[in-house]
Amino acid sequence: MTVSVLVPSSLVREAEDKREATRKLGYVARAATIFRVDRLTVYPDAAAERRYGDGFVETVLRYAATPPYLRKAVWAKRDELEYAGVLPPLRVRSQTGSGSEGSGSLRQGIVTEVGADGRVRVNCGLQHPISLPAPDRELAEGERVTVRVSSREPVRAKLEDVPPPGYAVDAADLDTALDRDDAGLTIATSRHGEPLRSSRLDELAANSSVGGERALTVAFGAPERGLPAILGLDPGSVGGDDHGETGRFDLWLDTVPDQGSEVVRTEEAVFATLACLNLME
Repeated sequence: MTVSVLVPSSLVREAEDKREATRKLGYVARAATIFRVDRLTVYPDAAAERRYGDGFVETVLRYAATPPYLRKAVWAKRDELEYAGVLPPLRVRSQTGSGSEGSGSLRQGIVTEVGADGRVRVNCGLQHPISLPAPDRELAEGERVTVRVSSREPVRAKLEDVPPPGYAVDAADLDTALDRDDAGLTIATSRHGEPLRSSRLDELAANSSVGGERALTVAFGAPERGLPAILGLDPGSVGGDDHGETGRFDLWLDTVPDQGSEVVRTEEAVFATLACLNLME
């Protein structure tokens, strides 16, 4: 199943400082990794970004998704990454020969050079970048790729036409993200939505099929500024069948029904929601 998660650029709007803001984004990165999210999309909420500004959320999430062995090569010193040391390790599970269709392990790499001889140089965390035959598709410098390493001494590796392990990060407005071909079932999370119960999971699974493959897109709001506020909607309008403007989503769900705290933080809602949806069969 393909899972996309949409979070606002104002995700850390209430954080006391950049360290706390970075830590919060680390929790989101952990949730995305644990529940095998394929893509994290940051959508604009400029009215509430506050002091961290445009690009902070996207940059930190991209950095967190970069394997430790590539971070120095990929990321220069940036203000947004001042407290990157507080990010928790993601420890993305790599596929080995017993868990994939070939021998060796799959590693993420970054294209460092595209040659005119049908080969590319890739940094995949070995001692030096390695030269590999380019696949049929065109690659660009800086692109993430998947490398299957079958031997380190001597180095034997090849490019695989599969997505790199872990989640990808991009930025897009909500309408663009919801109109993607692989968006599948689109869910808006809100305490004003329909309470999610276990009896509903089978129905959600059935409705998430796209061309024989299941896909979900789940959108979250910002702290103390939920999706209805971000979209300029009356909160009372999101729970009915006639959604009107809210119809850009297939469903509005309250994934933490009967919450015991007055406020569920966004990073907490991401964990709670993905844990529930992970139970779909």
